[in-house]
Amino acid sequence: MNSTQNTSETPSPVKQEASGSYSKVRSKLAFDRLVALGEKMGMESPLFLNADRAAKATIHIKGKDYINFSTYDYLDINTHPEITAAVVKAAEIFGTSAGASRLVGGERSPHRLLENAISEFLGTEDCIVYVSGHATNVSTLGFLFGARDLILYDNLAHNSLAQGARLSGAARFAYAHNDCDDLERLLKAKRADHKRAVIVTEGLFSMDGNISDIPRLIELKKQYDCMLMVDEAHSFGTIGEHGGGVREYFNVDPNDIDLWMSTLSKTLCGCGGYIAGRKDLIEHLKHGSPGFVFSVGLSPVLAVASYTALQIMKREPERVHRLQHISQYFLAYAKEKGLNTGESQGYAIVPIITGESMMTGFLATQLFSRGIYVMPITFPAVKEGEARLRFFLSASQTEENVRKTIDALVEEMPKAQAIVDEYRAAHPEGSSY
Repeated sequence: MNSTQNTSETPSPVKQEASGSYSKVRSKLAFDRLVALGEKMGMESPLFLNADRAAKATIHIKGKDYINFSTYDYLDINTHPEITAAVVKAAEIFGTSAGASRLVGGERSPHRLLENAISEFLGTEDCIVYVSGHATNVSTLGFLFGARDLILYDNLAHNSLAQGARLSGAARFAYAHNDCDDLERLLKAKRADHKRAVIVTEGLFSMDGNISDIPRLIELKKQYDCMLMVDEAHSFGTIGEHGGGVREYFNVDPNDIDLWMSTLSKTLCGCGGYIAGRKDLIEHLKHGSPGFVFSVGLSPVLAVASYTALQIMKREPERVHRLQHISQYFLAYAKEKGLNTGESQGYAIVPIITGESMMTGFLATQLFSRGIYVMPITFPAVKEGEARLRFFLSASQTEENVRKTIDALVEEMPKAQAIVDEYRAAHPEGSSY
């Protein structure tokens, strides 16, 4: 075979992929690369571990109980016998599915029962529930705002808020985390160029555990003629004397916030999300928001579960107090041991910032081997250099478990770092991700 023939042929070892197919080679997910590198280093992936019962202060995995810091059951209401009885009865009456979009045949009485209860608790005129918390944000922002509008969101706002802003087609800018001065700078520069504007934030930030400056945001929204949307996925039920979220924590008029959002999957022990606000706005969402109009209605069983959880929370504020006590205890003990808790204010979420992604993954694995279950948060969920273990606290958790966990963490951090350093020294060309 001559050289001309040889150069015209495709080398046989290279497999060509169709342009429309998915190839892992093309994947840019840093999580994929991190897990793959961890496997090379002998690190078991902490992701997708299968628990075989409800997660409380402990979680049961492969026949063993672990101290658990990875549950959204903040008020220890999930599995409450009152909820179990209510959902069994609801399933007997309604089955497990709404059967259709609520707009065209899927409306069921538990939907309005839940919506009315939430709006009454918050002090708003009305409420709409969706089947997904993530879709609640995406669909609401994507539907309400358009190309002539402006969306300004906190730089650490949840992915669903950023995705909703992107879907809307509006001009969108992130302001520095919890920095109202930076937000005002953007408002001065951008507000006059757009028809409508909305400021978007979280009540309690899910990565850092700190609370937004809601009073200042209300001042800015009034001064610059904006709407204000607050995602209370993690602040509903966790802050305020009775779990009333930022409304109660800051004692603000609920009408000063246009879009109250939260999920049903955390304090309210179900699945889904809601938007509460003025009646005309909620009606507009009910007749046009794609995540509501074109989706099956929330399962009546889940609506009943969340409604019952809300009633339990309202009559048993001691659950909120227990959560707040154990959260403050965790924060104080971690600081006493010299750990970096970032900006956490000690309400339900406390990160321990460890820095390097690979070391953080190993640290989670080391803790798991000692009977402690906590998830690592690494790049791209946070910037490289700001990787952390994120501890979710629950009213079911104990001071003894907290001390045992933090003491173990302090012991394991240098060991995890030594493992990573040794591997990188031995594999200088293959230790980055």
